[in-house]
Amino acid sequence: MAYDITIFLIWGWALGRMSETLQSGNGFDYPPTGGEETEEGFGHEDAGIASQPKYPASLPVLGFPKPLVGLVRRKGDWVIPPINIPENARGPFPKEVVHIRSTETKEVKILYSITGSGADQPPMRLFTVDKNSGILYVTQPLDRERKNYYLLLVHAVAVGAGRAEEPMEIIVQVIDMNDNKPVFTQDPFTGIVPEASLPGFEVMEVTATDADEPDSANSDVRYTIINQEPELPSPNMFVINPVTGGIRVNAAGLDRENIPKYTLEIQAADLEGNGLTCFGKSIITVTDSNDIAPQFEKSLNTVSVPENKVNALVVKMPVSDGDEPHSSNWATKYRIVDGDPGGMFTVNTGPSRLEGIITTAKPLDFEKDNRYTLLVTVENEVPFATPLPTSTSTVQVNVEDRNDAPVFDPVEKVVSISEHLPVDSDLVLYTAIDPDIMAHKLMYRMDRDPAKWLDINSETGMIKTKHSLDRESPFVKDGKYRVLILAIEDEIPATGTGTILIELEDVNDNAPTIDDTPLKLCNQDPRLVRLAVTDRDGPGFAEAFSVELLEGSNMYCAAQMDETGTVVELTFKAMREQRNFYINLRVTDAGGLKQDHVIHVTMNEDSCMTWGDFCVRS
Repeated sequence: MAYDITIFLIWGWALGRMSETLQSGNGFDYPPTGGEETEEGFGHEDAGIASQPKYPASLPVLGFPKPLVGLVRRKGDWVIPPINIPENARGPFPKEVVHIRSTETKEVKILYSITGSGADQPPMRLFTVDKNSGILYVTQPLDRERKNYYLLLVHAVAVGAGRAEEPMEIIVQVIDMNDNKPVFTQDPFTGIVPEASLPGFEVMEVTATDADEPDSANSDVRYTIINQEPELPSPNMFVINPVTGGIRVNAAGLDRENIPKYTLEIQAADLEGNGLTCFGKSIITVTDSNDIAPQFEKSLNTVSVPENKVNALVVKMPVSDGDEPHSSNWATKYRIVDGDPGGMFTVNTGPSRLEGIITTAKPLDFEKDNRYTLLVTVENEVPFATPLPTSTSTVQVNVEDRNDAPVFDPVEKVVSISEHLPVDSDLVLYTAIDPDIMAHKLMYRMDRDPAKWLDINSETGMIKTKHSLDRESPFVKDGKYRVLILAIEDEIPATGTGTILIELEDVNDNAPTIDDTPLKLCNQDPRLVRLAVTDRDGPGFAEAFSVELLEGSNMYCAAQMDETGTVVELTFKAMREQRNFYINLRVTDAGGLKQDHVIHVTMNEDSCMTWGDFCVRS
C-alpha cells in the first residue's frame, strides 16, 4: 500500500476531535509498505492539493490547508488520523516518519519547525523536522510502555513574505509490538491442600502481569502446568484454569504420609498462550487430615484385678496412629462400649495421648461377679476425614478374691424404744455376714457406747440394756443415741463396723421446775416478778404449763402464766411494814406431771434501796 497523502487541518477544529482520533485506532502506518513516486498528493482540489517536488511515494505527506471562503465546519471534517509508529523499531536512525508541506511552497520558500513533547519538551529531540524539506524524523526507538503517543505542533513560515501558516497539530501514536513477556507476581507461589481432598477442591491461584497494551492480545496471559514433581500417584494431580490461574485438585489420592509436598512448574504466555512466556513454580504442601484411624497394638488383653479397690489400675492399652504427631488428628480418646453395664470401670487417655488406661470406678466383688469382658474402641479427638473402620480391643478382667471384711446388714440399723425400757432387757439382735465364699466365724463387741448403757453378746450379737436409758441425757442428740458395733473374724483379721441408731421414745419423767431463789422486794412498791419454767421432757410433756398458789399464799400475791405458757408471773401486794414470808406454788406440765415449790420473800419498809435490783421505788 502506497502513501502519498496531503491532508488539510484547520487547527481550531482538530482540538475537538483529538481524543476520538486516539481512540479510533486509525492512522498512518509507519513505516509504509511501498508505492509509486508522484509529484502530486491526493485529495480534493479545494482542500489545497499542491504540486511538490518528487519524494518517495512510500512517505506520507501532510499539507497545510488553503483558506476557504464561506467555510462552514461540518462534524468530522479535516481530522488528521494519528501517525502509527511501532515501538522498539530497529535503526539506523534518524528514520523518516512523514513529509509535511505547505500550499505556499510554489510561491515562496517555507521553513518548517516542530514544538511539543518529544521535540522541544521532554523527552527532547525525540522527533526532528528538516526545516527546508518538512520531513519529520524519529531519532531513536520508542517505548509504548513509557509513553504511548506524542502531540506535536508543526509550524510553517514563509521566508521574506512576512506571514506564517496556522500551526498544524499531529499525533504520533506508538504501536505495541508485544515486547514484554509476562512476569509472575511472585516466585514461588505457595499453597496448602488437605490430604484426601476431592477433585475440584480449590487450592490456590497464581498470577502474572504483562506490561504490554492492556486489553490486547499482547497482554492476554494464559497459564499451563508443564510439570508436576513427584508424578505420584498420578502425573495430573492438579489442573490450572488457563485464564484465572486458579489451581484445583484434579485427581483423588492426596496422602500427606506418602507425599507431603508437590512442586508444579507453571508457564504463563501472552498472545492468549501463543506468545512470549515466563516460568514459575507453585509449591503445594499437603496438610494432615484425619485419614488414618488409630489402631490398638493388641486386640486382646487378659488381666487380673483384686476386688474391693477403687481406682485400681486394670490395664494400659497402647495404640498407634500415622497422622501428624501431637495433632488432634493423632491424639486419641476411648470408650467402653460393651461388658460394663454397672459402670464398674472407667477409661481415660494416658499422658502420651496414644494410650488408653482402664481403672476401677467401683469396688469389684469377687463373690458377685468374678469376671468381666470389656469391649473398648479408640477414636481421634476429631472426626475422621473419610469413613474409616474403628479399631477395637477386648479386655478380659479376672477379679481376684480377697478376704472381705464382715458386713452388717443394714450398715445402719434404727431402733425405736421407750426410755423407760427396764435394765437387762433385749434391745436388738444385730449381726454381720462374711461375704467370702469360705465364711469365717464372727465375734461381736461394742466399739462405741458413750453412756455405757448397753452390752452385746460376743457370739450372737444380741444387744441388751445394762443401765437405765434417759432421753434427756447429754449423750442423746435430738432424741437419738448412736452406738457402733464391730464384727471380727476369728482367724484372719478383718473387721466390719455397723451402727445402731436408737430413737428414745419420750416418757413424762421430768417434772417442771422454776428458779426458787429467795426474793427481796420493796414493801411500798413491789414489782411484777417473772419466773421461767423448765422441763427436760420433749414436746407433749413440757409446755404449756399451769400454776396455782397453795396454803394461803394468795394473801401475798397473785399468780398466772404469761401468754407463752412458759413463765410464771407473780404480782405482790404492797405492805406497811417489813415482812418475811413464804410463797407456796404448784406448776403442772402439759402431761399432768406436777411440781411444788416454796419461795422465801423478804419485804423491807425503810431501806428498800439497799435491796438493789429487787426493789423499785420512785
